[in-house]
Amino acid sequence: MTEHEPAPTSQTLAIETRTIDVVPDAERHGSPRSQFTLWFGANMQITAIVDGALAVVFGADALWAVVGLLLGNIAGGVVMALHAAQGPRMGLPQMISSRAQFGVRGAAIPLVLVILMYLGFAATGTVLTGQAINKIIGTDIPAVGIIIFGTLTAIVAIFGYRLIHVVGRIATVAGVVGFTYLAIRLFTEYDISAHIGVVPFSAPTFLFAIALGAGWQLTFGPYVADYSRYLPRKTQEGTTFWSTFAGSVIGSQWSMTLGALVAAVAGDAFLGNQVGFIGDLAGPALVAIALYLVIVCGKLAVNVLNAYGGFMSVLTTVTAFKGRTQISQVSRALYIIGFILISMLIALLASAEFLTNFRNFVLLLLMVFIPWSAINLVDYYLVSKERIDIPALYDPNGRYGAWNVPALLVYAGGVLVQIPFLAQTLYTGPITHLLGGADISWIVGLVVTAVVYYFVAKRTSCPPDQMIYPAESHMNDLNANN
Repeated sequence: MTEHEPAPTSQTLAIETRTIDVVPDAERHGSPRSQFTLWFGANMQITAIVDGALAVVFGADALWAVVGLLLGNIAGGVVMALHAAQGPRMGLPQMISSRAQFGVRGAAIPLVLVILMYLGFAATGTVLTGQAINKIIGTDIPAVGIIIFGTLTAIVAIFGYRLIHVVGRIATVAGVVGFTYLAIRLFTEYDISAHIGVVPFSAPTFLFAIALGAGWQLTFGPYVADYSRYLPRKTQEGTTFWSTFAGSVIGSQWSMTLGALVAAVAGDAFLGNQVGFIGDLAGPALVAIALYLVIVCGKLAVNVLNAYGGFMSVLTTVTAFKGRTQISQVSRALYIIGFILISMLIALLASAEFLTNFRNFVLLLLMVFIPWSAINLVDYYLVSKERIDIPALYDPNGRYGAWNVPALLVYAGGVLVQIPFLAQTLYTGPITHLLGGADISWIVGLVVTAVVYYFVAKRTSCPPDQMIYPAESHMNDLNANN
């Protein structure tokens, strides 16, 4: 089978055996086009619509909200796609590479935050998707839809990489058809022009829209390479970058633009019942059910990424202290099921005041992941210059050590430096007041962390002269453990 041929059904439905170990060249497959469909499909979904709506809900005019969201998606998409480009060269999940910056065990600190991110996104997405499933089957019991969606997520995540990409392709087709239909219905049912350009430009709300778009993209950073690591090692970084960037930015901007317009014309009708409003907008009952299925499909595509990435992050954390790289397929399934059960419990407990909670959640994640992204990208592209000692990533006594204190201090400083610039419900920084409420914390965190880390790492890092891969015999040992 060549790298461009689709996988046979038997391979697609085989449970993946690779976890946090290097993917050998013999198992590499696919093309960068798969990154486009995966990330396009994962962003054509109801939570992205809600994210776009938030820009209008919190005061922006629909036109300026769309422009701000686009700028944020582009800026965050660049960072996100730079992470994706690391996958084919290293053949590793994203967060394992953090050990090169923070140490084999020190990487557990940002990993804990990553796991919380996966749980949060999985839970918030499950709330909305559970509502859509309940609409389809005709029940008002929230737990029913949540349990069904959790089960679907577990099945796909357990099978792993190949099936995840298949779901992404299905979600891409469903999303294009469903969201195009929704846009047509929106423009025929409402006078869109009467709701655009009616609110004066406001710098704080415009910057908030940019932050929403950027935050959406940046939170993909910790797991985007998980889904490009099987691409052949010779895959050009540029093609991986642009395929991922285009899929994620186009898909998210499409959804967020629809959300901004819906919020502008619908107001409280959308705020109180996001999924129900989409169903009503669809029209006839059968069409509404089809749209609910589109919602389920899009959310399944992204929720599987959360469960799969959450499992990878938990395993990366555990193995940093236990020294193993492989687990049995039963253990793999139990990890994933346990993660999904926790996210379902959160979904049941946190469904009230969804919009406000989701806004605060996105902005909080932006605060803690900006410094991680800055450190990872500066180290990989500017300090190590794409030269990683991969075997040392699994050895706390190796090149990268157990704890890289200077990098961890820079990371902590990158989080703290944002506090005066925050604009959140629980806390608004003093500089934010001077800026009229504009939240630029993510820009400050990105720039300051990148600059400080670069000078610190140039003094403390010791990258190899070239990329070091595991010996073939070591690869065979890993295969035997699967």
